[in-house]
Amino acid sequence: MKTYHRLEQWFSWMDDLSAKDYVVIDHFFQPKMYAEIRSFFLGKLPNFTEAGIGTSADNQINKNIRGDFTYWLDRKRDVELLPFWSLVDEILYMFNRYCFLSLSGYEFHLAHYPSGGHYDKHLDQFENRNNRMISVVIYLNEGWQKGDGGELEIFEKDDTSFLVEPLAARCVLFKSAKVPHAVLEAHKSRFSLTGWLLYQPSTIGRFLG
Repeated sequence: MKTYHRLEQWFSWMDDLSAKDYVVIDHFFQPKMYAEIRSFFLGKLPNFTEAGIGTSADNQINKNIRGDFTYWLDRKRDVELLPFWSLVDEILYMFNRYCFLSLSGYEFHLAHYPSGGHYDKHLDQFENRNNRMISVVIYLNEGWQKGDGGELEIFEKDDTSFLVEPLAARCVLFKSAKVPHAVLEAHKSRFSLTGWLLYQPSTIGRFLG
């Protein structure tokens, strides 16, 4: 099977994710894919809408909690992203084959945090919808520097936290139901491709413990 990333890399990332509940991966996109997705992102900015909190049935806009704008992706419509969709297939295969999960779907959106945008501490799992298993965040920020804001704050099990800088082509994978996190206030536009790997299983699999 020809894959975008080497099997050895996947094994290392999955080991870290299993042990720590999260993993930070630099250069997740090679330059060609990164450039194509960033160009697509910039072209869709006029179509972004203000993001809310909660499920679609109980979605509310609250800028005190969340201040980003999103564009939801559709595989059938957004055919320009075919290489990315192939990478998503690879991710699903790797987790199902080697982590014994029952992932059967995904949902992704583009996210723009304008200056002043942030997202308070939260989990990606909803109380009345529990099929988000793995969260995926991939950054599309060129020339990010300290002071630009928009860092991802990940909260550890001992109540400490650390910051992940939103560097271009950096990917963060974490367990949706187990990793509280926040997005610090952005001081310039912050771009990312964000999504979730979903399941419709009778069992969760031993990977998540």
